[in-house]
Amino acid sequence: MIDPKIETAFIAALEAFSKYNSFDATQLTDEFGDVFASDEDFLSKVDELDAVFDENPQVEELREIFFDLLMINFFSADVKKLEEDYLDTPEWESIEEETLDRGTELLNLLLYLNECEDEDIEPELEDYLKEFLLVDEDEFQDEYRIYEPVIANQILIESPASEISKVATTLPEDSELKELFYPMMCFFQNIDPSDEEKKEIADNAINKEFDMAVLEILVSFQ
Repeated sequence: MIDPKIETAFIAALEAFSKYNSFDATQLTDEFGDVFASDEDFLSKVDELDAVFDENPQVEELREIFFDLLMINFFSADVKKLEEDYLDTPEWESIEEETLDRGTELLNLLLYLNECEDEDIEPELEDYLKEFLLVDEDEFQDEYRIYEPVIANQILIESPASEISKVATTLPEDSELKELFYPMMCFFQNIDPSDEEKKEIADNAINKEFDMAVLEILVSFQ
């Protein structure tokens, strides 16, 4: 099964990637669609997803954010076919353990956007940090550590894309938000950018095809 929002998001990502890369990633739309819509179990779908990337190294940069989309699709669509408490079973715990090193923080952000939709509220950076990730709570210091670059630079929400880009280039290589910082901050600055505003974001992007693919996922996911 495939959630319609996931279908829209991955297609938007492939189109954005193709716009700024010599490789036409949209030719893989059907292949990725088959993976997301597959009735196989989650780990089998992960293997199918990886096979598409293994055969198409031109889109390798999208592998882990597509894993995030696959996970969100599982939560929103695939899990409906399973027992009501499946996510509390030892089987799912084992899957989580096996895929611990997969994906990115995009997963949390997409979960947050789903919650915003459910509660009919507009996504905001401060709300994401304090109410969803609970970075101010003592028991959530891992989240605080990961998001420290964002917490320290919230003022960038009021700055042009060029300033966000400058700060993004200064993040340490081992930062878990190194790649996502720029598109994430640009998204929270303007959750529904016009074509002209997207052009400015692209013009200041550090890695255009990746940054714009992430941005389009976020914009289309609302």
